[in-house]
Amino acid sequence: MSDDRTDIRRHLLRDGDVSVAILSLGCVTQDWRVPLNGNRVPVVLGYSDPGAYRHNPFFMGAIVGRVANRISGAGFDLLGQRCNLDVNEAPHHLHGGKGGLHAQNWDMEPDGDRKVILRRASRSGDQGYPGAVEFVVAISLQGPRLRYDMLATVDRPTPINLAQHSYYNLMGRGPVHDHNLTLAARAVTLTGAGMIPTGDVVALDGQPFDLRWGGRLGKADPQRAGLDLNFVLNPDKAAATLRAPNGLHLTLATDQPCLQIFTAPNLRQSFQPLADQAHVAFGGICLEPQGYPDAPNRPECPSIIVTPDHPYHQRLDVTIAAQGGAA
Repeated sequence: MSDDRTDIRRHLLRDGDVSVAILSLGCVTQDWRVPLNGNRVPVVLGYSDPGAYRHNPFFMGAIVGRVANRISGAGFDLLGQRCNLDVNEAPHHLHGGKGGLHAQNWDMEPDGDRKVILRRASRSGDQGYPGAVEFVVAISLQGPRLRYDMLATVDRPTPINLAQHSYYNLMGRGPVHDHNLTLAARAVTLTGAGMIPTGDVVALDGQPFDLRWGGRLGKADPQRAGLDLNFVLNPDKAAATLRAPNGLHLTLATDQPCLQIFTAPNLRQSFQPLADQAHVAFGGICLEPQGYPDAPNRPECPSIIVTPDHPYHQRLDVTIAAQGGAA
């Protein structure tokens, strides 16, 4: 964990009846309330106490990195040097390490009711990564749409691959088996031991998790083992749509090449949930736009190395509203 002891700040974004609570710790999206039939549904899982995010075993709601997903062997070679990273999922490195961005307290600058800017300076050697990095995340609310603009500038070449890690439940509580998911995907990257990519990228035809034309999450995972898959996206299309039986509808648009789908089979209540929620197995689905997993060790994958001349930028738009826009 970070040794940052400063106070956690909270800023509430508002637009009409929609509200989103953002925390400085981990750049966390703590709470998102959407109007439906006279009620306000909590559509992301969260902890009621901001201090609980100092111990966030499920990376709930956070911006994770410097590099999201797993790096095999907790290390990589860059410019002739071996970089050894924090081992937090032995023997691998997951979501930036134990003290990654999700565990650090960011500077927070509110910009009115609809926008907040968060900044974090990461020193060279943080969690084993080379190079100093200045991170900026701007989060803005416009009606039903929440936009994340994630930027990073570096003083030397280093890998950057951020992911926003909210757990969505459009019903507000209970398992998400009856949510219907459609993906604009063309393939999936297979994994082996330790959830490390094998290097195989396979077509979706005939797979139970072929969700290109939509399908219930329960049907895509008939053994209830949980989905934890990285899909390769079709560019220039909305990456995912998620529909719930209550009529709420989520659309996710990203400029990233991949989307990790995780249905949280081991989710449990670690801390007091938000009001009207329960943290249970399959209680949320993560939709994590990202670069290719383990890219620093996979020369066949598009590079995630950022340089001083080519800074990092990711844009993520998530829109949640009643089908047809009615509240």
